[in-house]
Amino acid sequence: MKKYLVIGNPIEHSLSPILHSYWFKQYNVEAQYEKKKLLDKNLKDIITDLRSDKISGANVTVPFKKSIIPFLDGLTVEATKTQSVNTIFKVNNEIRGHNTDIGGFVKSLDQLKFKTAGKKAFILGAGGVTSSIIFALNGMGVSKIFVSNRTKEKAEELKKLFPKIEILDWGKKPPEFDIVVNTTSIGLKENEKIELDFSNYKDKLFYDLIYNPSQTKFLLDAQKFKNIIKNGLEMFVYQAQESFEIWHGFAPEVNVKIYSILRK
Repeated sequence: MKKYLVIGNPIEHSLSPILHSYWFKQYNVEAQYEKKKLLDKNLKDIITDLRSDKISGANVTVPFKKSIIPFLDGLTVEATKTQSVNTIFKVNNEIRGHNTDIGGFVKSLDQLKFKTAGKKAFILGAGGVTSSIIFALNGMGVSKIFVSNRTKEKAEELKKLFPKIEILDWGKKPPEFDIVVNTTSIGLKENEKIELDFSNYKDKLFYDLIYNPSQTKFLLDAQKFKNIIKNGLEMFVYQAQESFEIWHGFAPEVNVKIYSILRK
């Protein structure tokens, strides 16, 4: 039986095993999917297991989306341009990395019918997934992207990949924006709060990549002030759908029942 993993640290919150196991059952795929908490020193072991077919593929989450790259034999175009990998697969005895976060984010905004062309975006965080959001927003025609991170040096690293972004000090907001995306892990723990005041903003899109819990303090506060809010659940599902297709050769259906199961 083939085995797949999602690796990260922390990893307890991940719903990937539930989603992929549901699809395995729906399509009679003989496979199992587990989550595994790792340290940086364990990354090489995962690649060794892939080479020896002990595992057949893996998803990668915080904080390993960039640090996994040196262990891989090659990257797809999307992974190369973002320097971020969230899906690992084997082809012709080579271990390759791909980025399905881009497509997941784009499809989630398509479902929301939110028009990004000509809009200004404000991104909080500069972690492994942030480059995917920048890449996606650029492809969707935004006019300006601001990035703010607690460690400014990490944001400056992103500017090497995307020279047109503007870096802001943490705690400073841009003069105006239409969409704000939280790519940080602030909100995973109960009552964690991003210390920024958005009370003067209305009718903006507040997007939190966190999907478990379903409503972070960031989203609850935004909702109070009549903003549009969206968590990362749809992005999570669509990036998983693309990973599944890479590994199994077909795209599983995304339906209402899936969201019902995951929200439980």
